[in-house]
Amino acid sequence: MPFTQAAGASLYWKRDGRDDAPALVLLNSIGTDMDLWDAVLPLLREHFALLRIDARGHGASIAEPGDFSMAMLAADVRAGADAAGFARFSVAGVSLGGIIAMELAVAAPERIEKLIPICTSATMDSASWNDRIAKVRGEGMAAIADLAMGRFLSDTAEPAIYEAVRRQLLGMDAQGYAGCGAAIRDMYLAERISGIAAPTLVVTGTRDTSTPFEGHGEYLLARIPGAAHLSIEAAHLAPLEAPAELASGMIAFLQD
Repeated sequence: MPFTQAAGASLYWKRDGRDDAPALVLLNSIGTDMDLWDAVLPLLREHFALLRIDARGHGASIAEPGDFSMAMLAADVRAGADAAGFARFSVAGVSLGGIIAMELAVAAPERIEKLIPICTSATMDSASWNDRIAKVRGEGMAAIADLAMGRFLSDTAEPAIYEAVRRQLLGMDAQGYAGCGAAIRDMYLAERISGIAAPTLVVTGTRDTSTPFEGHGEYLLARIPGAAHLSIEAAHLAPLEAPAELASGMIAFLQD
């Protein structure tokens, strides 16, 4: 397994796709790992050199307990990209992954070719995240599982997918979830995304109750210069509910 060492963390990453194709980094949401992209990978492999990275404290990535920052998570992605040999790349991220992607586009514009924030936001309720972090640290992942699952997937999601996501959520490191939750709680992006220079495709889900178009997707579109919009029939974890629709939109945007 390929691991990269970062400050306070050992980061797991995986290469896929074609070595001679444009580079694309795929980032997962909080509470999931790189498997979030499994259904999309077969549709992207022939077009891109792909890199997935488990966020610190998620999946196979191990991290010391504590509050993480968005700058720290963005630095982790740069470290993974360096290890994989990606000097410049496009980046697509879901939820937390989309926030990290936007942070990268602001903080390291020289690294980012194109940007695809998926079912995400630059403005989250810090008080509710503070409550969630305290609950996870005090009571474990089971304490927020029902809340998270209610936002992750819609009622139309296949039972096998629902059960797999819930099983993964319950089994993950509570400290890793809380650390990434702190990065979301403390993020400072709302007034900075107007400086994003990379061509951007904002993807929203029609059944996403966590970061819907209203108040979230529309905010990104109004502030990221020249951003395009793709609306798909999915809840928050779009790669699981609409992999073909998402992949088609991503390919069209990235190859334009």
